[in-house]
Amino acid sequence: MSFELFVASRYLRAKRKTRFISIVTVISVIGVATGVAALVIAMAINNGVQQDLQRHLLAATAHVNLMEKEPGFGIENWRSLVNEFKQVDHVDAVAPALYGEVMITTPIRSRGCIIKGIDPASEIEVAELLRHLEEGSLNDLVQPQGAMPGIIIGRRLADYVGARLQTEVSLINPQGESTPFGNMPVRKRFRVVGIFNSGFFEYDNSWVYTTLESAQQTLAIEDVINAIEVRLDDIDQAPAVAEVLREEAGPKYDALTWFERNRTVFNALQMEKLVTAIAIGLIMLVAALNILTSLVMMVMEKNKDIAILKSMGAGRAQIRRIFMWQGLVIGVTGTLAGLVLGHFLAWVCDKYHLLPLEPEVYGLEYVPFAPHLWDGVVVALAALAISYLITIYPSSSAARVAPVEVLRYE
Repeated sequence: MSFELFVASRYLRAKRKTRFISIVTVISVIGVATGVAALVIAMAINNGVQQDLQRHLLAATAHVNLMEKEPGFGIENWRSLVNEFKQVDHVDAVAPALYGEVMITTPIRSRGCIIKGIDPASEIEVAELLRHLEEGSLNDLVQPQGAMPGIIIGRRLADYVGARLQTEVSLINPQGESTPFGNMPVRKRFRVVGIFNSGFFEYDNSWVYTTLESAQQTLAIEDVINAIEVRLDDIDQAPAVAEVLREEAGPKYDALTWFERNRTVFNALQMEKLVTAIAIGLIMLVAALNILTSLVMMVMEKNKDIAILKSMGAGRAQIRRIFMWQGLVIGVTGTLAGLVLGHFLAWVCDKYHLLPLEPEVYGLEYVPFAPHLWDGVVVALAALAISYLITIYPSSSAARVAPVEVLRYE
């Protein structure tokens, strides 16, 4: 242990003439620890929400989606495009999809929903949502010729309209099909063969799945689709693969990655993380001012000791380092305590779901926490940097103490 650190640690442990200095020192440690813990928890929440959102999105959607640039008559040559896309590097699976807006009705209630027409065999290779149904089986989606077509619906939607397995429901397309008398709504009956529970409110509350053929009949369109979904073996290759798909599909179509389709949400989360870090960083700065107060009062109390040390040969740099070490010891203690406290609270809250949410409002059932090691490192370095900078003034004041002036009347 160096001379400066030894003296600094003795000063911190020694009994004080003024008890107020000890109280301020303790408050300084608590303040730094609280600020660090709060920042760790805030970043863990942001990371948790982002990871949960990404997980739910990738469970229900593909890594890359090919769609028309301008809404038209749909993708007519989708079968040939699907076969071409399967040959592209990093492509694991390709599936056709048809999206539309309809109304689901039962004798009890009605609600607007999103219908997704799929090829069941391809869909489970592209998205994970239907791989593990809460009730029913994906195999039952394809019904024998002449039987009522099957449909899979979200848990919350099923509860709202009062649907259970084998319940008959109707899907109504208000736009309908053209007739000599104008557009007539299309109504098609389905049998519920599966119920999924993704844990993501938007899907569970408003999505239904059926076969591609049944969706086309409900939406009153020919053998076309409006999306080709692609799953990759490496999600980081999504931008490069999207560019290849654009070139192969032609100028009428655009390929968007999962991130591009949700860019606004993720950018908002990143901005929120930055704003939160700045706000709590200001709290840490206020806590660090207590370190400044403690060191200034320490210098005033230890004037005589400083004079004696300098008269015994201690240089200005050594005196300066003594008080810098004091500030850093306070900062390190508070930072370590804050890191442990923050990560512990984040782990407990995430494991036991201590902060429930309203899914209707937030889309999540509870606040997720995901502390990252790198975030902890950044927070610790920031706290230590603030603690170091705050020691410059009091340590410089201590170094300027004149032994002759202090010891003249001793």
